[in-house]
Amino acid sequence: MSEMQTREMLIGEIKLFNKWSYDFIEVRDPSLKKYICLKPVYLPHSGGRHEHKRFGKALVPIVERLINNVMRPGRNMGKKHLAYNIVKKSFELIYLKTGENPLQVLVRAIENAAPREETTRIMYGGITYHVSVDIAPLRRIDLALRHLTEGARLKAFHNPISIEEALAEEIALAASNDPKSYAVQKKEEIERIALSSR
Repeated sequence: MSEMQTREMLIGEIKLFNKWSYDFIEVRDPSLKKYICLKPVYLPHSGGRHEHKRFGKALVPIVERLINNVMRPGRNMGKKHLAYNIVKKSFELIYLKTGENPLQVLVRAIENAAPREETTRIMYGGITYHVSVDIAPLRRIDLALRHLTEGARLKAFHNPISIEEALAEEIALAASNDPKSYAVQKKEEIERIALSSR
């Protein structure tokens, strides 16, 4: 037996939060497959190593990108450990709610919440036109993650529901493509506006 094999036997399988396996996670959307990073890591914290590299975001584990979106505005800014704990607890709630691997549920939620086209403004002769354009896969993931966390934040704000429960519910609803999900609503709204300005 080689040294690498013995090390793997000692370490065992790499699991997210020491619980959730990266095996058999399927990305059904072919355009997003390249940009949803499911590289096994113990701790989703890269420390911004991707920052100065073009398309470096695609190499950041998808759970870390979710964590970074959770710690986004105002008073949560920079508190990555708090965001880490929120995502960790919400993954446990997702498992209790769905009985599936939360990583797979998250991937499905991103696929369902990622808009395919949006509008952009074009100025032509002093007149502004809104034209629909296809969205790049990396931006699709960015928008999906932003809308998932935004929906959870809005649901938990001035509410007895904790942010962990709100995030778990939002991800579970988006994974089942439920129109009650904030992220799915935003996606449909963006696509509807883009359709009208074709």
